[in-house]
Amino acid sequence: MSYPTLKCGVSDMPVVGLGTWQSKPGEVGAAVEKALASGYKHIDCAHVYMNEPEIGASLTKVFGKGLITREEVFITSKLWNNSHRADEVAPACEQTLKDLQLDYLDLYIIHWPISVIPGNGLHPMDENDVTIMDPKKPKFEETWSELEKLVESGKCKNIGLSNFNTEQIKEVLSFAKIKPTNLQAESHPLLPNLEVLDFCKQNGMSFVAYSPLGNPGSEFRHRKQLDLLQDEDVTEIAQKHGVTPGQTLIRYQIDKGNAVIPKSVTPSRLKQNLDVFGFSLDATDMDTLNNLYKKVGPKGYRTCGVLHWKHSPNYP
Repeated sequence: MSYPTLKCGVSDMPVVGLGTWQSKPGEVGAAVEKALASGYKHIDCAHVYMNEPEIGASLTKVFGKGLITREEVFITSKLWNNSHRADEVAPACEQTLKDLQLDYLDLYIIHWPISVIPGNGLHPMDENDVTIMDPKKPKFEETWSELEKLVESGKCKNIGLSNFNTEQIKEVLSFAKIKPTNLQAESHPLLPNLEVLDFCKQNGMSFVAYSPLGNPGSEFRHRKQLDLLQDEDVTEIAQKHGVTPGQTLIRYQIDKGNAVIPKSVTPSRLKQNLDVFGFSLDATDMDTLNNLYKKVGPKGYRTCGVLHWKHSPNYP
């Protein structure tokens, strides 16, 4: 079965992908194999998730069986915060390609607009447990120009951004020779990101929503977090369409024109998360979900606020 896609630069991105953030070692590889066997053709990865080698082994195994080809699967990875200097970008991409056992990425994105000092691990901290920012403060242009070289060399088909705000995206657009084709950001009814989404559409960028269920059960949960899967408005809409609250929240992103990457390692949930094309939300449903954030404040909230980086001048 074929599933709808979004245009992402030179590629077509399937609108539902498998997220691998917070998927544990020993589970993520099996989840990728099951997802690809179930019809997924979009896998979202990142170096900082520390599970790319296991994912790579599973990709090689699946492709080796001939049930699906590399060219049929859209694979994303991300440049981590400790590799924003010009001489760090290409080696970081090469490491990801080696770990994933791939020759190229369909999409490579800057994970955060924040730079930390390289050479001290993924999360460098000082004696007071404060993140050590990069003293060289590499500008976006320095990093982006190196990503453009990865496109020119064939290592990446498309390049993009993650967790950048509109002003930061505008800055990249002002100097980019190869324009960012995608923005990945947290999005769910408590953080609908409608203004950012409109900005992306106006600038020809696809939008991928992560944490579409609002990060249930995550260590990154907001201290006063509303459980979207139990919310009465969400459950009422789900019952109306004869689907689960989770399927409703995934469909919400699709009906906004986004791609969406729910995470799961459970076989039944993997199938359920992909089974969202037999219904659509009507205007009333969308209006309800678009305004759900008002239950928790004037702007809603991020569940992935990474407040330990708030001292960075580029905190989005």
